[in-house]
Amino acid sequence: MDNISKEFPLVSKKGAPVPPPSRGPPTTSYHQKGLFINASTLRGYSCVCTATRDLWDKLFDEGYRADVTISTDNGGSIYAHASVLGMASQVMKGMLKQAKGRGQQRSISIHGVPHNAVRVFIRLLYSSCYEKEEMEDYVLHLLVLSHVFVVPALKQICIQQLEHGFLTSENVVDIFQLALLCDAPRLSLICHRMILKNFQEISITEGWKVMKKSHPALEKELLVSLADEENMRRERIRKSNERRIYFQLYEAMEALVHICRDGCQTIGPHDKDFQDNQAPCNYSACKGLEMIVRHFASCKLRVPGGCIHCKRMWQLLELHSRLCVDSEACRVPLCMNFKERTKKQSKKDEIRWRILVKNILKTKSIGGSPFFSSAFSMSS
Repeated sequence: MDNISKEFPLVSKKGAPVPPPSRGPPTTSYHQKGLFINASTLRGYSCVCTATRDLWDKLFDEGYRADVTISTDNGGSIYAHASVLGMASQVMKGMLKQAKGRGQQRSISIHGVPHNAVRVFIRLLYSSCYEKEEMEDYVLHLLVLSHVFVVPALKQICIQQLEHGFLTSENVVDIFQLALLCDAPRLSLICHRMILKNFQEISITEGWKVMKKSHPALEKELLVSLADEENMRRERIRKSNERRIYFQLYEAMEALVHICRDGCQTIGPHDKDFQDNQAPCNYSACKGLEMIVRHFASCKLRVPGGCIHCKRMWQLLELHSRLCVDSEACRVPLCMNFKERTKKQSKKDEIRWRILVKNILKTKSIGGSPFFSSAFSMSS
């Protein structure tokens, strides 16, 4: 046996053939220049190799033993195989069952789209491949064909192509109408948003003028959507302005407590000694509030309604009292007085103040504030 093994190295000692040396899994290049499948170039591994796809392409190109003739616009003809068409599209299978012809040769018609677009479409049914230039030229026609003949994979490829870089101000109205007809909701939504965003530019295009004549109801719907979008934009601006005001009021309340409790720069409680080298104030509203406090202290028309600046100070003091948790320990002037005054206010004024306090606290989200946490629970 040893002599046999030396003479025949492919035979093991047990008499079984020795396997060839391992070189890893067999590799096949599936990349073919210019061809795409499922909207991406053919790279890596695939369950269908390049040779198989080339075979299907060759079967279509040469029309070997083709039994179906497809009539297109301008007298064009495309030869195909009923078995392939029927398996790729249930709609075509139904058409082929009703098709008439001599012997086993049958004929169907596909009109309304260019001959080359139909050819690209039929080729896709064979090998699922297309050329980039063909897709760019006939993507709209292929979308219609894939919808009419119910070919979901091709329809998805067309939608992806249209969504990524194909939409322009000139064609978006046409594609929007096509998306509605072909039941492509995502594409129609993207077109709809683009039309609303660039309405001034799109409304003067030829596509919009044609739609206005042929589909006035659709134009009306778009105009209603535009009005709704504008109202929503104004509402967002209004709420944003409100939130900014509530935020500023909260900062003013913080600065007021800071001034009256700790003192700031050159103003504060009588028992506070100021230092020339003290650190800058961290409260953004402090500087403006200091000016109002100084004016309030020296104004001769300090009664409510006598001076607009003093009136604003009275409102800030009342707002603070409604936010303050402990008026007895609070060092803000008149805090306790305003607490007592609120008990005598009308129900209408009380509701108005409660809503203001609630909005301020919600805008700032200050549930953990030592001064205002209880006020939040009371106003909820």
